[in-house]
Amino acid sequence: MRASCIRADLAVSRPNNLTTEEQLFDVVVVGGGASGLMCASQAAARGLSVLVLEKGPKVGLKILVSGGGRCNFTNLYADPQEQFLSDNPHFCISAMRRYLPHDFIALVESHNIAYHEKKLGQLFCDHSAKEIAAMLLQECEAAGAKVLLNAEVTSIKSATDGFQAQTAQGYFLARKLVLASGGLSLPKIATDLAFRVAKTLELKVVAPRAALVPLTWNNSDKPVFSELSGISVDAEVTAADISFRENLLFTHRGLSGPAILQASSYWREGDNVQINLLPDIDAATWLIDERQKQSQTLITTVLKQKLPNRLVTHLTGRWFAAEKIGSASQSNLQSLGERLNQWAFKPGGSEGYRTAEVTLGGIDTDEVSSRTFELKRVPGMYAIGEALDVTGWLGGYNFQWAWASGWCCAQHL
Repeated sequence: MRASCIRADLAVSRPNNLTTEEQLFDVVVVGGGASGLMCASQAAARGLSVLVLEKGPKVGLKILVSGGGRCNFTNLYADPQEQFLSDNPHFCISAMRRYLPHDFIALVESHNIAYHEKKLGQLFCDHSAKEIAAMLLQECEAAGAKVLLNAEVTSIKSATDGFQAQTAQGYFLARKLVLASGGLSLPKIATDLAFRVAKTLELKVVAPRAALVPLTWNNSDKPVFSELSGISVDAEVTAADISFRENLLFTHRGLSGPAILQASSYWREGDNVQINLLPDIDAATWLIDERQKQSQTLITTVLKQKLPNRLVTHLTGRWFAAEKIGSASQSNLQSLGERLNQWAFKPGGSEGYRTAEVTLGGIDTDEVSSRTFELKRVPGMYAIGEALDVTGWLGGYNFQWAWASGWCCAQHL
């Protein structure tokens, strides 16, 4: 892997030694994440002088921690009309159709990065997410884009030649400036810069909230279920009439796993989440049939044929009596089956930005051109990636949005 950052001609420890001419760039990209690095490399490849300002000690920090360290970098089936949430569901269509998953896959293959499809079109690195970060840095270096680390942007102002980005390492002038600073998820590595800039410019913002995030127990459920931590169940989870069939994971704090994370983007405080613990069968009909077939068998034993032992043991005496299935009334078995197929879980809340994978909401897309990503009311300033009100499902969709928005923006700088 290459060095952690391309410093090029920039003296990281003494940036103010740069001349004014060196500090003036055609494009300054604020944020060295997925969308920012893609945009920077593509803009530099077009012959523009480009500087990336990254607040952290490394670029691509969210890339590095994604996919369990293997980066789910895209999804073969990414469809802008299916797996994306926005107040304007049509906004992302243009970019997503101009830069396809196969375009990014071709880039990955050109760097000889081994990858595999895990499930549902999700593509992961065989080895490490570091390969994707290194690839993007190599693309920047090859094109001549410069990257400055530990350069958190504290303010952005209009300047004679365009914009001035102020950092602790000095200020940098840009004829055009791209906001690629991401959302609010994972606050240790996130920044609220895009939201602060939007407020200063009086841009409309769709209220942000944590998305793709675990949901927490309410006060009554916590003492009942928190001891089930570690149990995983294949389940169908529904929120706001949108259903996801994947694994559900019990934790000390609440429910997690892919099915819950997906549903969390649609869930709102005060609403129930419907959970089907036996999505392949009508549980009531099955239990009533088993009552005839094995009347002397404990209900607990029957349920353990379909559900994890620990879960069934824990539900015994809570959701059903510790008795033989033949001793249970048909109405009780009907009620138990319905509960197994339609557990109405009312979350106490979510774990918030601390563990959220993405931010729902962001700069209102009405403020941005879907073709160029330029702010309609601020010529020369652009916004891409998670800073905008476009959020994908779990499974590589948000990275594909980052690549697409970054690539398309770069074509118009």
